Amino acid sequence: MSETLLSSRNLAFELYEVLDAEALTQRKRFAEHNRETFDAAIGTARSIAEKFFAPHNRKGDEHEPEYVDGAAVLIPEVKPAVDAFLAAGFLNATRSFEQGGMQLPTLLSQVCFAHFQAANVGSSAYPFLTMGAANLIETFGSDEQKQRFLQPMIEGRFFGTMGLTEPHAGSSLSDIRTRAEPAKDGSYRIRGNKIFISGGDHPLSENIVHMVLAKLPDAPPGVKGISLFIVPKFLVNADGSLGPRNDVILAGLFHKMGYRGTTSTALNFGDNGECVGYLVGKPHHGLAYMFQMMNEARIGVGMGAVMLGYAGYLYSLDYARERPQGRLPDSKDPTTPPVSIVQHADVKRMLLTQKAYVEGAFDLGLYAARLFDDTQTLETEDARKQAHELLDLLTPIVKSWPSEFCLKANELAIQILGGHGYTREYPVEQYYRDNRLNPIHEGTHGIQSLDLLGRKLAQNGGAGLKQLNALIQGTCQRASQYDSLNALRAPLEKLLTHLSSVTLALLGDLAQGKVSQGLANSALYLKAFGHAVIGWRWLEQAIRAEEGLAKGNAADVDFYKGKLQAARYFLTWEVPSCHHELALLESRDDTCLTMQDSWF
Repeated sequence: MSETLLSSRNLAFELYEVLDAEALTQRKRFAEHNRETFDAAIGTARSIAEKFFAPHNRKGDEHEPEYVDGAAVLIPEVKPAVDAFLAAGFLNATRSFEQGGMQLPTLLSQVCFAHFQAANVGSSAYPFLTMGAANLIETFGSDEQKQRFLQPMIEGRFFGTMGLTEPHAGSSLSDIRTRAEPAKDGSYRIRGNKIFISGGDHPLSENIVHMVLAKLPDAPPGVKGISLFIVPKFLVNADGSLGPRNDVILAGLFHKMGYRGTTSTALNFGDNGECVGYLVGKPHHGLAYMFQMMNEARIGVGMGAVMLGYAGYLYSLDYARERPQGRLPDSKDPTTPPVSIVQHADVKRMLLTQKAYVEGAFDLGLYAARLFDDTQTLETEDARKQAHELLDLLTPIVKSWPSEFCLKANELAIQILGGHGYTREYPVEQYYRDNRLNPIHEGTHGIQSLDLLGRKLAQNGGAGLKQLNALIQGTCQRASQYDSLNALRAPLEKLLTHLSSVTLALLGDLAQGKVSQGLANSALYLKAFGHAVIGWRWLEQAIRAEEGLAKGNAADVDFYKGKLQAARYFLTWEVPSCHHELALLESRDDTCLTMQDSWF
């Protein structure tokens, strides 16, 4: 096979033609970098992913972690892979040189990490969670907490997790029961149970730092009463050495349909009354703090979904090119040799759909990463704030749209392989099973749609939404300079007009207190909004492809024509379909809302 993780040509197109990654080197923080250092980091990531992560992807699926004598046991290949990741510096890719990091833009860090997600999403989750937990402590932890817990995490000696979900509450964090009682020494005693804690136990590091949500005795009800605690697997002495085992018990492992390489754990805190935790920041502010890690994780989950869809697309494309079967409908001679299935129109449809989904979502994920760089490194506070508002608005889309539509891409990859597709002798069925978890990871589609429609759209007077509308309109205006793009631009403009009117009407419902009515069909809104965003990103890619063709480089003609065809597919096949969802939203259809339990 040519490329198994992602297309290097498409990656270069995204970085240097669409997102202008080189412009970031003009900013003070990234001034030491250039395209050569960016490409070197990407090359190292690709090499390690191919050498250490991809080879045990199947084995990690077939031999999932085991619960042995109260601990999680992994296949032996995971630790050398993670150690290679650490040794190459990718855990701290965005940290400053002074901290021992590469001081790379988040855009480049995301690109590098995408290779590991495509190669082995299960094993790559351990450092991914650690990066999020470390960033959380760095932002909100005390100096002592940073010295005791953050520094070993930066060094790769301690790993991290996030402990949110409880057996009785699921996604309803306002109902958590885990409690934190103050102790005389200033620490707290944690008691409760958490489930589905990814990476909650493993032998990959000296210690595991759990970021745990719990409630203090005087906590007000609901989400306003949640606090955040550092709860280590092993206590850490003042000199940094490991102390005794904390009262955190691995109660068991969950057995997942996919993503099996990552332990999914049930953890008991304080069964013996001696679970020590340390309050992070202010009491009752825990959920606001945790949202930093959750939002990082949501973008990461979206990119993981993209890369699983991408891996399936590349495999099925290669298979379609090599698999001879049948003849074209207008071929009447049965003695002629079979053609490769990539020549059949319906197979082209399935491949084109995959390409439109995964390359559109890949662009959006990298755009979000570049936006994060803008929130940190743009010159003025106002510019940074605007970037943050836009990123905040787009986060539900970055998480949910790829989780839904790149999963559909995996389904099409299986279909292209036919009978081989659903056998374990071929990787596409594992890609599908791995990806099926992402519509649930870090907040389901329903939760993301409620967040988008119920909170993000009207946030700060709709500042993010106004930005997005202006950006899409600007792209449409630039596209109008190309006659070839008029047929692509028109469906997006029509959708944006329709979407805007529906948005105003639904926000009006919410403002009038008609909350259940306004949010009843929020999932439909998320799909239409997401398609508008991906349509915008495809129109941007189409403009860049036209610019590339104008340069006349013969070697790139097929690449750019492929981009234009995928943009044509998405904007003329997929985007117009959203008017059906918008019509249901306009009519306030209450089919689902008024359905009664007893009628099922």
